[in-house]
Amino acid sequence: MGRLRPFRALTTTLVSVSVSRARLTGLVALGALAVVVGFAIGAAGPSSATQAGADLVNAYGLTILAPIVTLVIASATLGDCLEDNTLVYLWLRPIPRALIVASAGAAALLTAGPTVVVSLVIAAALTGGGGTLVAATALAAILAVVGYLGLFVLLGLLTKRPLAWGVLYILIWEGFIARAGTSSSQLSIQYYARSVLAEMAEVSLRLGDASIGVAVVVPVAAMVVGLAAATFRLRHLSVA
Repeated sequence: MGRLRPFRALTTTLVSVSVSRARLTGLVALGALAVVVGFAIGAAGPSSATQAGADLVNAYGLTILAPIVTLVIASATLGDCLEDNTLVYLWLRPIPRALIVASAGAAALLTAGPTVVVSLVIAAALTGGGGTLVAATALAAILAVVGYLGLFVLLGLLTKRPLAWGVLYILIWEGFIARAGTSSSQLSIQYYARSVLAEMAEVSLRLGDASIGVAVVVPVAAMVVGLAAATFRLRHLSVA
């Protein structure tokens, strides 16, 4: 209970820091686009609604929506505090650095998670792909957010331009290099989220062939490693 109270307080504070009206409007618009496309697919009545819905979730949800939303939110949790010199106030209390980073991760998850998952679940449902596709979409989306979360919290502490570097990472590594072949794709968060989607929905997706167990464990491990690195960075960061 001694650690739970400051964790809750920090998480609430960092949620308010990372979610501005402008950011929320933009991210909701990205999510709404998925819903519109899902509705259009459902209205068209494709011969294989499940495959069409999975293609939408993969091509837009896991490739654009999940990484972009997580980048915007996660990089801001501590990055905004560092940029406007308010991070120093956290030093005034005897709060472990690991607790600060864990709170940032929780804040990003509580904000980016629902934004991504709700939008994609509604979009998947509207395609007419069925309950299995909806369940697969929900798990794949949350794993994508979890996998990116640690990396982007860390990025907010490493550079003054986390959005620019994050977008470059998403476009160049996730969008190009990791799609060149199986070996490089295994170093991509999208590979594992895509594998969960393909396995659970029983559809065919290129570079989505990891086992369900591995596809669940790797994004969680990536989050833990990213948050651990962010904790190390925070311990050696001068914010005075």
